[in-house]
Amino acid sequence: MTDPQAVRVRLDPEPSRETVLDGGWWPHSTDVMVELPQLIEALSGRGEITHALLNSGDWDLPHERRLSAGRKGVRLGFYSSQPAGLITLMSDFGRDRFDLFVVPPGTDSADADSAMTAAADAHDGRRVPELLDSLRGSKV
Repeated sequence: MTDPQAVRVRLDPEPSRETVLDGGWWPHSTDVMVELPQLIEALSGRGEITHALLNSGDWDLPHERRLSAGRKGVRLGFYSSQPAGLITLMSDFGRDRFDLFVVPPGTDSADADSAMTAAADAHDGRRVPELLDSLRGSKV
């Protein structure tokens, strides 16, 4: 049986700065202080995550500035200018970054799986707003 609280993330197997997105993440809730440590742990083999940029409207208040995760902790930045549905994780002091589509919690599992697959596909050129629209369209 699968752990119902396991991190749900799908990454491009060959990440590149040439792609629109590096993958998709489907958190269980909008509590970033609960959800983000699991994602950071899942990405631990890809470099030390030092910063996370998040859309301020996607996550519950309060918006903390630091998260105890990884070896040194992670600085959090909440911005209204960060596109809704996008999290940018930077590792090793900005030498690498991951742009992940954030599937809204509560999304139907088939729709979430489809969106995460698209976000992790280097040949799928859709950006976050288009992926969010496709999820909204499936609920009509």
